[in-house]
Amino acid sequence: MSIQIPVKDGKVVENNASQDSLAANKRSGSSLDKEAFLQLLVAQMKYQDPLEPTSNTEYISQLATFSSLEEMQNLNGTMTTQHATNLVGKTVIMNVQSSTGATNVVQGKVDFIVKQNNKVYLSIDDQLYSIDDLDKVVDDDYLEALAIAEDFEKVIGELPNVKNLRLDDKEQLERVRKAYNNLTTYQQEFIAKYCPKALAKLKELLAKMKEMTDAAGGTDGDDKVDGDDKVDGDNNVDGDNKDDKDDTSTGKK
Repeated sequence: MSIQIPVKDGKVVENNASQDSLAANKRSGSSLDKEAFLQLLVAQMKYQDPLEPTSNTEYISQLATFSSLEEMQNLNGTMTTQHATNLVGKTVIMNVQSSTGATNVVQGKVDFIVKQNNKVYLSIDDQLYSIDDLDKVVDDDYLEALAIAEDFEKVIGELPNVKNLRLDDKEQLERVRKAYNNLTTYQQEFIAKYCPKALAKLKELLAKMKEMTDAAGGTDGDDKVDGDDKVDGDNNVDGDNKDDKDDTSTGKK
Protein backbone atom coordinates (compact mmCIF):
# COMPACT_ATOMS: atom_id res chain seq x y z
CA MET A 1 0.00 0.00 0.00
CA SER A 2 1.22 3.50 -0.73
CA ILE A 3 -0.24 6.95 -0.03
CA GLN A 4 0.33 10.03 -2.11
CA ILE A 5 0.43 13.36 -0.31
CA PRO A 6 0.29 16.60 -2.36
CA VAL A 7 3.63 18.38 -2.34
CA LYS A 8 4.34 21.92 -3.49
CA ASP A 9 7.77 23.55 -3.57
CA GLY A 10 9.20 20.67 -1.62
CA LYS A 11 6.65 21.00 1.22
CA VAL A 12 3.67 18.86 2.11
CA VAL A 13 0.36 20.59 1.42
CA GLU A 14 -2.25 19.81 4.05
CA ASN A 15 -5.96 20.29 3.47
CA ASN A 16 -7.98 22.52 5.77
CA ALA A 17 -9.74 19.63 7.48
CA SER A 18 -6.46 18.01 8.51
CA GLN A 19 -5.05 21.34 9.72
CA ASP A 20 -8.15 22.11 11.77
CA SER A 21 -8.11 18.66 13.34
CA LEU A 22 -4.43 18.80 14.22
CA ALA A 23 -4.80 22.32 15.61
CA ALA A 24 -7.75 21.29 17.76
CA ASN A 25 -5.87 18.29 19.12
CA LYS A 26 -2.83 20.43 19.79
CA ARG A 27 -4.91 22.94 21.74
CA SER A 28 -6.64 20.29 23.81
CA GLY A 29 -3.46 18.28 24.34
CA SER A 30 -5.40 15.09 23.67
CA SER A 31 -4.67 12.12 21.46
CA LEU A 32 -6.43 11.54 18.15
CA ASP A 33 -10.15 11.01 18.58
CA LYS A 34 -12.57 9.10 16.37
CA GLU A 35 -13.20 12.12 14.11
CA ALA A 36 -9.49 12.60 13.51
CA PHE A 37 -9.17 8.89 12.80
CA LEU A 38 -11.95 9.11 10.22
CA GLN A 39 -10.33 12.15 8.61
CA LEU A 40 -7.05 10.29 8.29
CA LEU A 41 -8.88 7.38 6.67
CA VAL A 42 -10.58 9.72 4.18
CA ALA A 43 -7.24 11.41 3.43
CA GLN A 44 -5.69 8.01 2.84
CA MET A 45 -8.42 7.13 0.34
CA LYS A 46 -8.21 10.54 -1.35
CA TYR A 47 -4.44 10.58 -1.84
CA GLN A 48 -3.75 6.91 -2.52
CA ASP A 49 -1.66 5.96 -5.50
CA PRO A 50 -4.09 5.10 -8.33
CA LEU A 51 -1.50 2.66 -9.72
CA GLU A 52 -1.23 0.88 -6.38
CA PRO A 53 -4.56 1.41 -4.60
CA THR A 54 -5.36 0.21 -1.11
CA SER A 55 -7.10 -3.14 -1.08
CA ASN A 56 -10.69 -3.52 0.07
CA THR A 57 -9.53 -5.84 2.83
CA GLU A 58 -7.39 -3.09 4.34
CA TYR A 59 -10.29 -0.64 4.20
CA ILE A 60 -12.59 -3.11 5.93
CA SER A 61 -9.96 -3.70 8.62
CA GLN A 62 -9.53 0.02 9.19
CA LEU A 63 -13.29 0.60 9.31
CA ALA A 64 -13.58 -2.20 11.88
CA THR A 65 -10.88 -0.49 13.93
CA PHE A 66 -12.76 2.79 13.64
CA SER A 67 -16.01 1.14 14.80
CA SER A 68 -14.27 -0.39 17.80
CA LEU A 69 -12.74 2.97 18.69
CA GLU A 70 -16.12 4.68 18.46
CA GLU A 71 -17.80 2.05 20.65
CA MET A 72 -15.06 2.31 23.28
CA GLN A 73 -15.34 6.10 23.39
CA ASN A 74 -19.13 5.94 23.64
CA LEU A 75 -18.88 3.39 26.44
CA ASN A 76 -16.30 5.51 28.25
CA GLY A 77 -18.56 8.57 27.94
CA THR A 78 -21.53 6.64 29.31
CA MET A 79 -19.51 5.35 32.28
CA THR A 80 -18.18 8.84 33.01
CA THR A 81 -21.70 10.28 32.97
CA GLN A 82 -22.95 7.49 35.23
CA HIS A 83 -20.08 8.07 37.64
CA ALA A 84 -20.81 11.80 37.75
CA THR A 85 -24.52 11.13 38.34
CA ASN A 86 -23.65 9.00 41.37
CA LEU A 87 -21.71 11.95 42.82
CA VAL A 88 -24.78 14.21 43.05
CA GLY A 89 -25.45 14.99 46.71
CA LYS A 90 -21.99 13.85 47.83
CA THR A 91 -19.11 15.93 49.13
CA VAL A 92 -16.07 15.98 46.85
CA ILE A 93 -12.62 17.53 46.79
CA MET A 94 -11.40 18.94 43.47
CA ASN A 95 -7.82 19.81 42.48
CA VAL A 96 -8.25 22.61 39.96
CA GLN A 97 -5.32 23.93 37.93
CA SER A 98 -5.31 27.71 37.60
CA SER A 99 -4.03 29.62 34.57
CA THR A 100 -0.76 30.23 36.45
CA GLY A 101 -0.22 26.52 37.02
CA ALA A 102 -1.08 26.58 40.72
CA THR A 103 -3.43 23.94 42.15
CA ASN A 104 -6.54 25.20 43.94
CA VAL A 105 -8.38 22.82 46.26
CA VAL A 106 -12.17 23.10 46.07
CA GLN A 107 -14.42 21.23 48.50
CA GLY A 108 -18.20 21.11 48.42
CA LYS A 109 -21.33 19.14 47.68
CA VAL A 110 -22.25 18.28 44.09
CA ASP A 111 -25.61 19.88 43.26
CA PHE A 112 -26.00 18.59 39.70
CA ILE A 113 -23.99 17.60 36.63
CA VAL A 114 -23.78 19.20 33.19
CA LYS A 115 -22.59 17.67 29.91
CA GLN A 116 -21.10 20.15 27.45
CA ASN A 117 -19.09 19.38 24.32
CA ASN A 118 -18.88 15.70 25.31
CA LYS A 119 -17.36 16.65 28.68
CA VAL A 120 -18.97 16.21 32.08
CA TYR A 121 -18.91 19.01 34.67
CA LEU A 122 -19.86 18.99 38.36
CA SER A 123 -21.75 21.95 39.81
CA ILE A 124 -20.36 22.94 43.23
CA ASP A 125 -21.55 26.17 44.86
CA ASP A 126 -22.85 27.47 41.51
CA GLN A 127 -19.52 26.83 39.78
CA LEU A 128 -18.80 24.16 37.17
CA TYR A 129 -15.72 21.95 37.49
CA SER A 130 -14.53 19.27 35.09
CA ILE A 131 -14.88 15.74 36.44
CA ASP A 132 -11.26 15.27 35.35
CA ASP A 133 -10.29 17.48 38.33
CA LEU A 134 -11.96 15.14 40.83
CA ASP A 135 -9.53 14.14 43.60
CA LYS A 136 -11.58 12.61 46.45
CA VAL A 137 -15.14 11.69 47.36
CA VAL A 138 -15.68 12.22 51.08
CA ASP A 139 -18.35 10.61 53.26
CA ASP A 140 -20.42 13.12 55.24
CA ASP A 141 -20.11 11.03 58.42
CA TYR A 142 -16.34 11.22 58.04
CA LEU A 143 -16.42 15.01 57.72
CA GLU A 144 -18.65 15.30 60.79
CA ALA A 145 -16.38 13.00 62.81
CA LEU A 146 -13.34 15.00 61.66
CA ALA A 147 -14.90 18.28 62.81
CA ILE A 148 -15.88 16.75 66.17
CA ALA A 149 -12.38 15.35 66.65
CA GLU A 150 -10.86 18.78 66.00
CA ASP A 151 -13.22 20.37 68.55
CA PHE A 152 -12.47 17.58 71.03
CA GLU A 153 -8.73 18.20 70.79
CA LYS A 154 -9.28 21.93 71.26
CA VAL A 155 -11.47 21.46 74.34
CA ILE A 156 -9.10 18.94 75.93
CA GLY A 157 -6.18 21.26 75.22
CA GLU A 158 -7.91 24.01 77.23
CA LEU A 159 -8.31 21.75 80.27
CA PRO A 160 -5.61 21.93 82.96
CA ASN A 161 -3.05 19.16 83.18
CA VAL A 162 -3.28 16.53 85.91
CA LYS A 163 -0.90 18.37 88.28
CA ASN A 164 -2.93 21.60 88.11
CA LEU A 165 -6.39 19.98 88.32
CA ARG A 166 -8.66 21.40 91.06
CA LEU A 167 -12.06 20.45 92.42
CA ASP A 168 -13.43 23.59 90.79
CA ASP A 169 -12.75 21.93 87.41
CA LYS A 170 -15.13 19.07 88.20
CA GLU A 171 -18.18 20.59 86.50
CA GLN A 172 -16.33 21.42 83.28
CA LEU A 173 -14.69 18.00 83.22
CA GLU A 174 -18.06 16.31 83.71
CA ARG A 175 -19.53 18.22 80.76
CA VAL A 176 -16.69 17.03 78.52
CA ARG A 177 -17.18 13.43 79.69
CA LYS A 178 -20.92 13.52 78.98
CA ALA A 179 -20.38 15.14 75.57
CA TYR A 180 -17.91 12.42 74.62
CA ASN A 181 -20.19 9.63 75.85
CA ASN A 182 -23.07 11.00 73.77
CA LEU A 183 -21.08 10.70 70.54
CA THR A 184 -21.79 7.87 68.14
CA THR A 185 -19.60 4.78 68.22
CA TYR A 186 -18.05 5.80 64.90
CA GLN A 187 -17.16 9.26 66.22
CA GLN A 188 -15.66 7.80 69.41
CA GLU A 189 -13.59 5.34 67.39
CA PHE A 190 -12.46 8.20 65.16
CA ILE A 191 -11.24 10.16 68.20
CA ALA A 192 -9.52 7.07 69.62
CA LYS A 193 -7.70 6.57 66.32
CA TYR A 194 -6.74 10.15 65.45
CA CYS A 195 -6.70 11.89 68.86
CA PRO A 196 -5.23 9.27 71.21
CA LYS A 197 -3.28 11.79 73.31
CA ALA A 198 -6.33 13.97 73.93
CA LEU A 199 -8.44 10.93 74.89
CA ALA A 200 -5.69 9.67 77.22
CA LYS A 201 -5.56 13.09 78.91
CA LEU A 202 -9.32 13.02 79.48
CA LYS A 203 -9.07 9.61 81.13
CA GLU A 204 -6.20 10.76 83.34
CA LEU A 205 -8.13 13.84 84.41
CA LEU A 206 -11.20 11.76 85.24
CA ALA A 207 -9.11 9.36 87.29
CA LYS A 208 -7.46 12.23 89.14
CA MET A 209 -10.80 13.94 89.78
CA LYS A 210 -12.18 10.72 91.27
CA GLU A 211 -9.26 10.55 93.66
CA MET A 212 -9.75 14.19 94.64
CA THR A 213 -13.51 13.88 95.21
CA ASP A 214 -13.06 10.66 97.20
CA ALA A 215 -10.42 12.36 99.34
CA ALA A 216 -12.77 15.31 99.86
CA GLY A 217 -15.54 13.02 101.12
CA GLY A 218 -17.22 12.23 97.76
CA THR A 219 -20.40 13.71 96.30
CA ASP A 220 -23.96 12.62 95.69
CA GLY A 221 -24.27 9.36 93.83
CA ASP A 222 -25.71 10.93 90.71
CA ASP A 223 -22.90 13.47 90.42
CA LYS A 224 -20.01 11.15 91.14
CA VAL A 225 -17.22 11.16 88.59
CA ASP A 226 -15.85 7.68 88.05
CA GLY A 227 -12.30 8.17 86.81
CA ASP A 228 -11.26 4.57 86.24
CA ASP A 229 -8.87 4.60 83.28
CA LYS A 230 -10.82 2.36 80.94
CA VAL A 231 -13.47 2.46 78.27
CA ASP A 232 -16.60 0.37 78.46
CA GLY A 233 -18.03 -1.76 75.68
CA ASP A 234 -19.63 1.22 73.93
CA ASN A 235 -16.32 3.11 73.87
CA ASN A 236 -17.68 5.55 76.47
CA VAL A 237 -15.32 7.04 79.00
CA ASP A 238 -16.16 5.02 82.10
CA GLY A 239 -18.06 6.98 84.68
CA ASP A 240 -21.34 7.16 86.50
CA ASN A 241 -23.68 7.47 83.52
CA LYS A 242 -26.87 7.95 85.49
CA ASP A 243 -27.00 11.59 84.50
CA ASP A 244 -26.25 10.70 80.89
CA LYS A 245 -29.70 9.19 80.46
CA ASP A 246 -31.12 12.69 80.26
CA ASP A 247 -28.52 13.73 77.68
CA THR A 248 -29.33 11.17 74.99
CA SER A 249 -32.31 12.97 73.52
CA THR A 250 -30.36 13.53 70.34
CA GLY A 251 -30.51 9.84 69.64
CA LYS A 252 -26.73 9.54 69.57
CA LYS A 253 -25.38 6.58 71.51
